[in-house]
Amino acid sequence: MTTSKRQYHITTFGCQMNKADSERMAGVLEDMGFEWCQDPNNADVILYNTCTIRDNAEQKVYSYLGRQAKRKHDQPDLTLIVAGCVAQQEGEALLRRVPELDLVMGPQHANRLKDLLESVFEGNQVVATEAVHIIEDITQPRRDSTVTAWVNVIYGCNERCTYCVVPNVRGVEQSRTPSAIRAEMEELGRQGYKEITLLGQNIDAYGRDLPGVTPEGRHLNNFTDLLYYVHDVPGIERLRFATSHPRYFTERLIQACAELPKVCEHFHIPFQSGDNELLKAMSRGYTHEKYRRIIDTIRRYMPDASISADVIVGFPGETEAQFENTLKLVEDIGFDMLNTAAYSPRPGTPAALWDNQLSEEIKSDRLQRLNHLGNLKVAERSQRYFGRIEEVLVEDQNPKDQTQVMGRTGGNRLTFFNGNIQELKGQLVKVKITEVRPFSLTGEPVEVRQTVLQ
Repeated sequence: MTTSKRQYHITTFGCQMNKADSERMAGVLEDMGFEWCQDPNNADVILYNTCTIRDNAEQKVYSYLGRQAKRKHDQPDLTLIVAGCVAQQEGEALLRRVPELDLVMGPQHANRLKDLLESVFEGNQVVATEAVHIIEDITQPRRDSTVTAWVNVIYGCNERCTYCVVPNVRGVEQSRTPSAIRAEMEELGRQGYKEITLLGQNIDAYGRDLPGVTPEGRHLNNFTDLLYYVHDVPGIERLRFATSHPRYFTERLIQACAELPKVCEHFHIPFQSGDNELLKAMSRGYTHEKYRRIIDTIRRYMPDASISADVIVGFPGETEAQFENTLKLVEDIGFDMLNTAAYSPRPGTPAALWDNQLSEEIKSDRLQRLNHLGNLKVAERSQRYFGRIEEVLVEDQNPKDQTQVMGRTGGNRLTFFNGNIQELKGQLVKVKITEVRPFSLTGEPVEVRQTVLQ
């Protein structure tokens, strides 16, 4: 069959890993001759890349699916795919709930999309959720940006946090080889990308499942070694990484970030709760004292580093006093960004079965109080930028003001300033900050740093 004029649409829910998976699957579809289509209602292939971290994300998928399932009754050639974590969690149950689906595929199967779709086009309804070794990706992703890119370094997670569904849906840890990661980064450097974010569900676990030696004979046993190994890739000006786990976060990694000029001074380290009993119930494997020591060590090496985190309120059994321990940690540390969530019971996780669940009213009240304090602290942290000169990597035009461009500082603050996107896209510009808001900055350009391929 020919697919030259057929169109596809992907809707992505959830985390950066899902965004990276969607870019890879878009690359597979374009290799097969499909064209991207903005409007799902005009697409011949619709793919929902789903997230199951919270219940509302899952419900949203079902409402989107319902609309397209109806459309399929009039257009039987429409191909409907659910990929990602809801697909992995629900498997065949999804087909019972939405019989119009053609393909249900877990995140480990993203690189197999072509084979799975060919089976669908032969008339099969396919469920691919079995555990597999993730095949090394040879498809070029269709990346959403021409300036910044994701690069996966490790898939899956071996942790067993009692609230989290990720290990059930993303499988066991599988590190990519250092040479495959470096080769992908070198190709991105050649294509003109300037910033790479190295991704892992638990990035500090990188290398635990590898033999520990690169083809060049260098010993490479962990994520810090990997940073040193890829730091000098030509053309790449900035490196970021996510997500870190306090249990494995080392002083050596902090030292590497302070030493390596391309690594941005920005750390995303979830703490989830400021109370030790709750951290134990969550199976997080650290105390709030250890978490504070990590932040103190970062600030000793890099006093200006930005720190962002994830936190859950309303975990089963959380008392008012325990919640106040979380507020105290937020007050004491002063995060540059805080991702907050009320606890949401997930299928197949231990905490979902506990009988000490809190009411939605308590969860909602605590979330509001936490957000209020978090936003005050973020606004305070933003003040330090006023009057400073920050280096900003220009990514795009400001959609709300065509005379401005926008990009991020090394500390990950969104920054706007006047300029022509045609001239400045992908450039590092020194910007004097003239206006600060809690989550973004405005400034005036001072100097453009011309970057050339080494």
